[in-house]
Amino acid sequence: MDTYSLFLNRVNELYYLRTAANILSWDQETMMPAKGAAARAKQLATISALHHEHLTSPRFGDLLAELQTKSLNADTQVIVREMARDYHRAVKIPTRLVEEMTETTALAYEVWNRARQQSDFATFAPWLDKIFSLKKEEARCLGFEKSLYDAHLDDHEPGLTTTMVELLFARLRQQLVPLVERAEARVDKKEDGWLCASYPLVLQEQFGRQIVETMGIDWQAGRLDVSPHPFCGGAGPSDVRITTRYKENDFLVSLFGMIHEAGHALYEQGLEGEYFGTPLCDTVSLGIHESQSRLWENQVARSADFWEFWFPRLQQTFPEQTRNLKLERFYHTINRVRRSLIRVDADELTYNLHIILRFELERAIFEDQIFARDLGTAWNEKMKQYLNTVPSQAAEGVLQDVHWASGLVGYFPTYVLGNLYAAQFYRQANIEISDLKENIRKGVLSPLRAWLREKIHRHGRRYSASGLVERVTGEPPTADHFIDYLKGKFGS
Repeated sequence: MDTYSLFLNRVNELYYLRTAANILSWDQETMMPAKGAAARAKQLATISALHHEHLTSPRFGDLLAELQTKSLNADTQVIVREMARDYHRAVKIPTRLVEEMTETTALAYEVWNRARQQSDFATFAPWLDKIFSLKKEEARCLGFEKSLYDAHLDDHEPGLTTTMVELLFARLRQQLVPLVERAEARVDKKEDGWLCASYPLVLQEQFGRQIVETMGIDWQAGRLDVSPHPFCGGAGPSDVRITTRYKENDFLVSLFGMIHEAGHALYEQGLEGEYFGTPLCDTVSLGIHESQSRLWENQVARSADFWEFWFPRLQQTFPEQTRNLKLERFYHTINRVRRSLIRVDADELTYNLHIILRFELERAIFEDQIFARDLGTAWNEKMKQYLNTVPSQAAEGVLQDVHWASGLVGYFPTYVLGNLYAAQFYRQANIEISDLKENIRKGVLSPLRAWLREKIHRHGRRYSASGLVERVTGEPPTADHFIDYLKGKFGS
């Protein structure tokens, strides 16, 4: 075999190992019996060690070095370039650390799940200490000079630094805090009895499925399940799995959870399957990934245009619960600004404050200002500072997110980047699809899905996140369009 064929076989094997681990993780969060946790932790640790050993092998490094001296076509250049990034990052981290991190987080997930159900932070705190200790060790191995935290930001959003996030968040805080105060002061405080009515779970799922099918989800290449924390996972564009969670007395939780995760799934299903097993069939960054879910959830599904079509169908599905409900009232309720304890339930304005809070806590741990075991107290102090509310139990506070239990440090800032990218992409879509809003009012969502697939999804890791944003919109990433969008929507 020639050099490139040998290299491509190795690349394929690496992706197959990674996607096999993804399926095991999905099973752990949806279907695995509780007593399977210890064995699953060993299985995932073994796969992660194998993946790391294959990626960092001297032979793979030699193949990369040889190919980087050759004249390659455009697609091959992308594959070599992106695998070189992965290789040079991975060789700095010992296999022992990769294996220990994977096993620790697999076990920690089960502890977190039980602790969250019992609102018992003390049980989970030692696991948090261990996870953050391992993440610091990993960052030291990677050798980021200015800030250890940069190592994990760069992992999720290549090129992102603590300084860049601080500057962005400072600007957002300046704009958001007064906007939240003005919008909240004008909110109609009247109770929405219809929202607290009983909504049968089977009908919630039926209605949500109708919407995400119209968005374009291919159920032959995907499935919907239930998990404590909604997520999107799977093994490539032909096997994409989303989850949601249900509350009988608040159907908006499952509905917007489904729409959000379906946005992620459409991105995964829009990757070019012919390149499966290579970076050309892989997502470019978490910020871009999040832009797709936030665009569908917020710019589309929380718009008045969207509900012109779907509100009558909502009333047909739940006639008793929504008998006296008017469209205008419903629209205002799903966009109501209020200081929520739970991030995933937050409105578009205060959501960003939830993320700023998490970023500041993570950064404080990496700068040795606090210990992970102190996060419960620190969390409540930040909630009081930014949202003027304090959770009465840990399940509504520091235990609400699965990310730290999963070792996903540096992940949260990408949610705000996703909001920025989503506003910039959606503005461009409205320019290029002249009848976009009219289509949405008619329940026709396929033109938007096709535009996103052509402009964003199909490129895989061909461009950097910032390069892709500039290619699609004609300008570098900016917070301006997101701020304009929020002022336009909530300023009224």
